Amino acid sequence: MCGIAGTYRWPDGKVVTDRLTDTLAHRGPDGAGRYGHPLGDGEVQLGHRRLAIIDLSETGAQPMVSDGLALTYNGELYNAPELRAELAATGVRFRGTSDTEVVLEAWRRWGTDCLPRLRGMFAFGIFDERTGDLVLARDQLGIKPLFLLRRGAGLMFASELKALAAATGGSLEVDQAALVASLLYYWVPDSRCAFREAEKLPPGSWLRCRPDGRVERGQYWNLRDIAAEGRERAQAGEQPDLAAIVEESTRRHLLSDVPVATFLSGGLDSSYLTALAARHQPGISAYTIGFRAEDAKFEAMPDDLRYARQVAERFGVDLHEIEIAPNVLDLLPQMTYHLDEPIGDPAAINTYLICTAAREAGVKVMLSGMGADELFAGYRKHLANLLALRYQRVPRPLRRGVSGVVDRLPVATSRRGYRSVRFAKRFLSFADLPEETAFRRSYTMYDQDELLALLDPDLAGTVDDVLTEHADVYQDNDLDDFVNRMCLTDARMFLPGLNLAYTDRSSMAASTEVRVPYVDVEVVKAAFAVPGDRKIVGRQGKAVLKEAATSVLPREIVYRPKGLFSAPLRAWMSRDLAPLVREVVNDGELVRSGLLRRDALARMVAEDAAGQRDFSKHLWHVLTLEYWYRDATSGSGQSTRLTV
Repeated sequence: MCGIAGTYRWPDGKVVTDRLTDTLAHRGPDGAGRYGHPLGDGEVQLGHRRLAIIDLSETGAQPMVSDGLALTYNGELYNAPELRAELAATGVRFRGTSDTEVVLEAWRRWGTDCLPRLRGMFAFGIFDERTGDLVLARDQLGIKPLFLLRRGAGLMFASELKALAAATGGSLEVDQAALVASLLYYWVPDSRCAFREAEKLPPGSWLRCRPDGRVERGQYWNLRDIAAEGRERAQAGEQPDLAAIVEESTRRHLLSDVPVATFLSGGLDSSYLTALAARHQPGISAYTIGFRAEDAKFEAMPDDLRYARQVAERFGVDLHEIEIAPNVLDLLPQMTYHLDEPIGDPAAINTYLICTAAREAGVKVMLSGMGADELFAGYRKHLANLLALRYQRVPRPLRRGVSGVVDRLPVATSRRGYRSVRFAKRFLSFADLPEETAFRRSYTMYDQDELLALLDPDLAGTVDDVLTEHADVYQDNDLDDFVNRMCLTDARMFLPGLNLAYTDRSSMAASTEVRVPYVDVEVVKAAFAVPGDRKIVGRQGKAVLKEAATSVLPREIVYRPKGLFSAPLRAWMSRDLAPLVREVVNDGELVRSGLLRRDALARMVAEDAAGQRDFSKHLWHVLTLEYWYRDATSGSGQSTRLTV
């Protein structure tokens, strides 16, 4: 796992590439390298920062140059042994044991046709000295990031957006549509980028720059097609052996020349992976988190630690417990800087602190249960949207009465929050809406009127564009299965836009690689071959995955109430961060610029403080957006501390 960067026909390409690469130093503290080659009246430059995981010797160093090809690569290839054997059988002689060399030789033999054959997570740039072509590529599911920026015939690329901002001297202009999308979702969809000129290479795609100025694009893998193929398999009566597929993926994800550990929350997904990993690597370490007792009580959070301890004891896992009692005033600007774009999920802090603790213990690689909820319908929103269909059959007068009663209930008192009331209010906010609108509303921050009331009136058209984009993605399939339509939208938007994004940035900020065995091409294919009525059975989400896990885990773990990999936001917002919230509302840059309306923010603060509505998540995201916006418009590229 590494940081990659480069330029193609860019003025002062060597200097710019060095700056790009320096900005990515945290992604690869084990080594650095750069490659340059003339290209007509310009040049190509590739940069690399190395986090050594496989082949720790110099034969794994990058950029890797061999017989006219130069590669800068970020990722892990889990089927590298098979591809190596296949290439060796054709006469290829390998110098080392790195998967980087496998990618390079696979490219030499098959070109872009090698991409669908790569099973792993990756983003890379490869230059052909003979043709002068530079190709950028990104993995099938968007696990690894790749940002790029084009000006005229020139191009620059990097693993992180902050590198492009630094290399352009802070001159990039904020894309207000991306900020509107960020407010709606509390993250920026992968189809958008927070700066106008920059873009993200889409998952499952490649881009080729040619010396004559032509730029070509191609897509080699599409989730919509995978979902359609899965539906056909299900209709033909094919049922994947999910237990075998998940175990095989987990085994492959353990491939490493350095220690591997796991996240262990005590929930189904991480417990299942940890148990499977312990089969193949006895005594594996695992890391879990707990919160200050007063914070957990205020938030009414479940006791996940006891489940994590139970799994660790049963499977001989070396469990490390970390109490999350962070100084959020210091961590908030730090995380905002590392997350690259405004992402308002406090789970990023958890990931960063766990990875930091693991790194201090000498662990470079962690396995995460990320992705199972999206693929197997494990979130509350999935079940809630199914329940909404039934709720809509209740007579309208009775629904109005229920809504009136719930609306008057408080979500919190001065001493504790009421999760059930929060869930009920959330459910009623979308239960009467049409399918796509209800699904969007079930996991976004605002309805259309609330978002319009919060924003500059001139951005009303942008709000329409953002909402239309969600509808277009949701409807871009031929599935006749409501549950799988939700899962497909999550896999195309929620997973790369939020969960994979914050996992990559926050783990790499701690110079740690996180692998996601559920977000594997074979697991994904299996997931969409499972009908929705096997994913949600009764009121059980992820039913098919739970069935597979019962062969390994005790039922108490498999069927325990779902926990949340989150943070005690209400406690933080009402205590640690209350003065900061007041400052941002009264004199923040978002308000002074006119982007957000002070009166709307003040209303949210007042209703949250009164315990009538829970706006803690909304206000947390406003804080992250404020920090990000100040940095983005200051031109400094460095995080600034708000005064309290």
